[in-house]
Parts: sequence; C-alpha cells; structure tokens
Amino acid sequence: MIVLGQKYVFTSLETKQLSKKFSTIVDVVYKDKNPDDVITQIENNLNGSFVTIVLNTKVKVDDKIIKYLTNLKFRINNSKLKIMSIEHFLEEYLYKCYIPQDNDDLHYLDDIQKFNIYVRLQKRVIDILGAVVLFVVLFFVKFKVKANIKSQSPGYLYFHQTRVGLNNKKFTIIKFRTMHIHDTHSDIRTATKDDERVFEFGLKIRKNRVDEIPQVFNLIKGDISLIGPRAEWDKLVDEYENNIPYYNHRHIVKPGITGWAQVMFTEGRSKDDTRQKLMYDLYYIKHWSLKLEFKIIFKTITVMFSKKGI
Repeated sequence: MIVLGQKYVFTSLETKQLSKKFSTIVDVVYKDKNPDDVITQIENNLNGSFVTIVLNTKVKVDDKIIKYLTNLKFRINNSKLKIMSIEHFLEEYLYKCYIPQDNDDLHYLDDIQKFNIYVRLQKRVIDILGAVVLFVVLFFVKFKVKANIKSQSPGYLYFHQTRVGLNNKKFTIIKFRTMHIHDTHSDIRTATKDDERVFEFGLKIRKNRVDEIPQVFNLIKGDISLIGPRAEWDKLVDEYENNIPYYNHRHIVKPGITGWAQVMFTEGRSKDDTRQKLMYDLYYIKHWSLKLEFKIIFKTITVMFSKKGI
C-alpha cells in the first residue's frame, strides 16, 4: 500500500490493523518535493502483485504527478491496481467516515441522512426484543449490584444525568452508579481510565458494561435505541459541536446503549478520541444494515466478556 500525502494520520491501532491486510505500507510525502523524486519513490515501491495507492492529499498535487498516476492505469492491469481517495479507503478498510480537522471539504458526507421509516421500524423491533432481554438481566443482577454499591459507596443506586438525543432533544439517562457521590456541578470532568472517583465495584461493572443495563428504561420510553451513537453529556455537546466538524450530525438518529463507535474504539475522552468515535458513528449512520446491527450486538457481548469497556 502506498499512501500519498499526510491529510489523515493513521493511529497506531489502525496501522496495526492495516499491516494485517497489506504486506507493506509506504508513506510518500509530496509537499515541497521535486515531482520527479516523488514519482521515482512511487515507482520503486510498485511490484507485480496487487497495489493500492491511497490519495491522502490536501495540498495541491503537481500536474506531473497526476499525469503519472493517470497513466499507471494503462501500464498496470486494473485487477492489480487500485487508486482511491482517503475518504473511500477509510470506509472500505477501516469502517469509518473521514472527517477533517477543520470545516473544509465535507461534501462527501452529504449522503449521510436520517433513517427512513423502514429502518426505524426494523430498529424498533430490535429495541423491543433487546428490552425484554435486558429486563430479565436487570432482574437477576440488580440486587447483587445494589448490595455491592451499598457496601463500597453508600448512597443511591441509580445515576441520573442529562444527555442529548435525537434532534438535540435532552433526556435523563439512567445507569447504575459507579462513582462516589460528588458535586456534579463543580466537578464536570469526564471519567478517565484510573479515575479516583470510581469505586472498586463500580470499575468492575464499567468494564463489563453492567452499569449500562438500567438504560432499558430509556429504551422503553423511546429516548434511545439498543444500538446507535453514544448519548453524550449535555455539558460536553456544545464544546464538541464547536470544535469537531459534523459532530451534530450524530443527532439525526437516536443514541444507543451500545454502538459501532463503542465496540470499535474504546480509548479515552480526549478531543481527538471523540473525533475518532464520530467517524465510526457516521459510518454506522451511512452504512446501516441489519447485518451491521447484529454485528454490533455480537461485538458488544464480546466486549462485555473480555471486560474491555470503559
């Protein structure tokens, strides 16, 4: 694989994933370089096997390089050569939609639309079936969870917080409490991996996502779906919408108890992490299918048993 340009920087996790699909990954920088040198570098990395060239370009590409890439299609068998933009590459190989660091060049996201009535009906059936299962699970775990929370952090069982849902409508989410009781108005930090506010049992049910189960009440009310983008805290949404292009686009569908971003990217809550998760959320909206829906359910179960939740 040859990557021309540096518009998008692959994460270490993505590089590891791509190394399983491509034997070599070569970065070719063309900015402020002699076009002949760039062409020579590309040429030296071509071989007789299948070649993918990713146009990871933002700065204008010299006409000589464009002409060279165009002529490659006549030199190399089309079955062995694939030239694609970084936007299409991310969707095809990493299952996420590219968004830039700024508000430029977002036209390719125009086809991300609200779910039609047929999709909404299918998702509602899945939501009802999911609610039945979660109610049964809640019945069996509630008393054990209550006893452990009471012994480690006396106080209320459920945690309530204002979140933003479909069409930016606010609602109150319900979860098992995993933190010691504190002033949420003065302490507005998001939870981190080694957060001192999280008590021992709270950390345990965070990792296997048992703390999410009471959201079944939100599911029944219709505030959320079983699957969708994570419902984010209203105190953070304004900040994210002001700093991350297309962040508000995730609110054109209902949030979910679990989702594509939650099972594909389990890192922290930095601005860049939030941007990465948004890419997965947009992919989910754009490429929704029953197959993807059930794939997320399977991956969620895997995350629960592997205790990789946060």
